[in-house]
Amino acid sequence: MPNDFNQQVIEEFRANKGRVGGYFEGARLLLLTTTGARTGRPHTTPVGYLPDGGDRVLVIASAAGAPSHPAWFHNLVANPQVTVESGAFTYEARAVVLDGDERDRAFARAVEADPGWAAYQEKTRRVIPVVALHEIAQGGPPNINASSMGEAIRVVHDVFRRELALIREEMAKGGATLGAQLRVNCLTFCAGLHNHHTGEDLGMFPFLADSRPELAPALARLREEHERIAGLVEDLRRVVTAEHPEPAAARAEVERLTAELEAHLTYEEEQLIPVLDAA
Repeated sequence: MPNDFNQQVIEEFRANKGRVGGYFEGARLLLLTTTGARTGRPHTTPVGYLPDGGDRVLVIASAAGAPSHPAWFHNLVANPQVTVESGAFTYEARAVVLDGDERDRAFARAVEADPGWAAYQEKTRRVIPVVALHEIAQGGPPNINASSMGEAIRVVHDVFRRELALIREEMAKGGATLGAQLRVNCLTFCAGLHNHHTGEDLGMFPFLADSRPELAPALARLREEHERIAGLVEDLRRVVTAEHPEPAAARAEVERLTAELEAHLTYEEEQLIPVLDAA
């Protein structure tokens, strides 16, 4: 039987490209579609996630500390191929249940970032599972939840804005040390931004240069900004991977990156979206 609360969250999530209010406002949230272990039918559930670098994210089958695993966990154990909706992207993934030390390290990272996970574990005798969702590589461009190239730019840019805002908020709440999960969040953001700009440099920008030569000055400026931002990304990566990372230094690098990136995203939207929407 469908859960009315979950269905409202799902509808809001899809309508607003990943933005929701209420209980989940400001949380890292995705929609996970599994195949029913008994019915074979698809079931979609909103779940919180943790960035984990590379091609995977982590989800935790806490069920708020209930005595039994949530239904979505039983489903993905039976059928590990799942569909993930991140707000901007939809992709197929392979679910792998972590075990042993890998599970414990991941759960400890989660607890360090949010003690609520520890409270859930204390409520139940079961060991709360941690699941890695590995994106399954597909040929061609990513499946962006947008109806035009112009909208796709807005959607992807807003993902970077939201994630950077979350990182800044997490850093503001931090103490004398830089938590392990926060470091992972920063590194995942850096990798995603690098991949996005590389894709633009190799794909969209050459296409626009050939089809719209009047954009040459704007494209040249955007490429130069990519280089400056790459330097800032490397500075942030260096700070957070230091043997003893300094929170103040990391906050300073995040602020520098935020200012440069926001100006860059705004200029790119002003210059390219009208052209792409017109086309």
